[in-house]
Amino acid sequence: MNEHWSISGQQINLRHGGYSAVIASVGASLRSLTSHGRNLVVPFDADQLRPLYRGATLAPWPNRVVDGRYSFAGTEYQLPINEVARGHALHGLVVWQDWNVDSQSESTATLSTSVVPQDGYPFHVALVLDLVLDAEGLHTTLTASNLGEQPAPYGCAPHPYLTAGAGTIDDWQLLLPAANVLEITPDRLIPTHTTSVEAHPQFDFRRSRKIGDVEIDHAFTDLLRTDDGVAQVRLEASDGGGTVMSWDASCPWVQIHTADRPEKQNHRIGLAVEPMTCPPDAFNSQLDLIVLPAGESHSAQWSIRSL
Repeated sequence: MNEHWSISGQQINLRHGGYSAVIASVGASLRSLTSHGRNLVVPFDADQLRPLYRGATLAPWPNRVVDGRYSFAGTEYQLPINEVARGHALHGLVVWQDWNVDSQSESTATLSTSVVPQDGYPFHVALVLDLVLDAEGLHTTLTASNLGEQPAPYGCAPHPYLTAGAGTIDDWQLLLPAANVLEITPDRLIPTHTTSVEAHPQFDFRRSRKIGDVEIDHAFTDLLRTDDGVAQVRLEASDGGGTVMSWDASCPWVQIHTADRPEKQNHRIGLAVEPMTCPPDAFNSQLDLIVLPAGESHSAQWSIRSL
């Protein structure tokens, strides 16, 4: 086991064939993933404070809980506000936890942590992250188990920023086989309603096309899937290189963000692709919210590979 610890936590190095991955234990974050030396995700340094949730594991909810307030089983709860500018509770409770490294081989690893009962989320949920690097890329399975005596609201997602290779995000081709997009308010990104991408052609990537200068920070659903329930996003550079992210039927939503940022070093440097078990603010809308019974578990799986 690799015992090196830095600002981003313990560094878990995985290798298989031409693939290499590094997972940082703080936030169970995918710090880097390469194929024959080419970045598939935007990396960050081991001794760097992880920027912008890059590569983090999001649970027990992905995206936002509006105002940090929600009601569950007849009780009102208030979560800590960590998206201060917009006034929301963002990306769950484990993104800054230092996950345990339970096991590691050359190409596999298992990490774990727990969400302990606390103000705003008085539920006890154990999380186990299994990683496998093989000839088809990096495969991740997140399993949540309710250790408490009452049902728990739950959702999850990963938060990688994909890269295609040569050129910039404006030059890359995106294939996003989603029929509907979740509309949001322009200031606080509060979900309003779902509409067809046909009503918003700038978000219609059902046929691969250049991203161009379009700005996206939206959740998409009604995804085209294979017979076994797998959906995928493809990002391709002009030289034919690219990256594919796929996920199973446990994630009916995907958040896409073109990383439009005020900081030059972070502005549009990759495409955030976040397969989600539920949409933003599901703790309030209840839409696709997982209610995890006491003693029960839920698993979600996603993969990233070179095109």
